Amino acid sequence: MRFELLKILVVEDNRHMRVLLAEILRAIGINQIYEACDGAEGLQMMRNHPVDIVLTDLAMEPLDGIDFVRLLRNAADSPNQLVPVIMITGHFTLARIREARDAGVNEFLAKPITARGVIERVHQIIDHSRPFVRTDDYFGPDRRRRNDPRYDGPLRRVADGPQARLVQI
Repeated sequence: MRFELLKILVVEDNRHMRVLLAEILRAIGINQIYEACDGAEGLQMMRNHPVDIVLTDLAMEPLDGIDFVRLLRNAADSPNQLVPVIMITGHFTLARIREARDAGVNEFLAKPITARGVIERVHQIIDHSRPFVRTDDYFGPDRRRRNDPRYDGPLRRVADGPQARLVQI
């Protein structure tokens, strides 16, 4: 993998965490790293620079990571609706994780972060990207990571046939 070609945006309100993430990324060969202090600055940074992957914190002020991802995925003036997003969080309530997933986050990374965790999530984004889907109330990566043979509910993927409701982008 040619990490030196990647352009990464780190959206994190804690300066020390931004420095740590940037150093981990530089250590694996990523040199084009942009930094933002919150979601609003992150959106502006993306308007000024092309970005391949976003790493964002969940808890920030005034625009937190979930609102940032919602705007990124759904705003008419979004700089890149399809950019992969890795959400970094120390808040592990199931409700917040679901909320982030439903906003369109691709991957999660738990704090305290490790170099290995960052590398694994970047690899996951690149090597195992999921198709994007659009429904009436969601746009983002397919939230299902696998086909469950025990699932007996309605089939909604395009590949599932005429009753499908999800549209792959």
